[in-house]
Amino acid sequence: MTRAPPPGDPDVRIHYHRPPDSTQVFVQRLIHDGSRVKISFAEGIDLDAPMLIDGEVVLESGSDVVWFTFPGAWHDIGRFHRHDGTLTGIYANILTPCVFEPGDEWHTTDLFLDLWIPAAEAGGKAAVPRLLDAEELAEAVHRGWITPATGARARREAERLLRGARAGEWPPPAVDEWTRERVLSGLTPPGAP
Repeated sequence: MTRAPPPGDPDVRIHYHRPPDSTQVFVQRLIHDGSRVKISFAEGIDLDAPMLIDGEVVLESGSDVVWFTFPGAWHDIGRFHRHDGTLTGIYANILTPCVFEPGDEWHTTDLFLDLWIPAAEAGGKAAVPRLLDAEELAEAVHRGWITPATGARARREAERLLRGARAGEWPPPAVDEWTRERVLSGLTPPGAP
């Protein structure tokens, strides 16, 4: 069922720059606008091909993502789902701190590294966090797309998140609290009063 956002919830336009020369603009519904975390919702996304990690589909066309943007942080976090709503895991992009401009325009630059924590498996098997795309960061620094200092900052952020995840101290509680189901329960069906 397609759901319309509640009246008054604004859309945000996230200008996502990926060096050297690609910028995409993602329009998402702003669900929560706090001083510590801003939560947006990408509903029914359109992908050319499914996103795979370790051969498993983690995101596909029609999937929903609940995004968490932390003012001043060098990462954001997404709760990834399949088209049927199944949570596949927690994905963190390492990026420059988001700049929030008037008119709900946000700007950030991707720093290539990502962190993936698959959803816990049935039977209690613990999810193992892992770093993705280290070779892409190395290439970006080598080609001069980002500075060595920025590359080092990205690596420090990724290592900090990995340590926190392994210690059970990351991601922050908001990521568990704001599930897809919670977000959808606040959205009203089309034509509803």
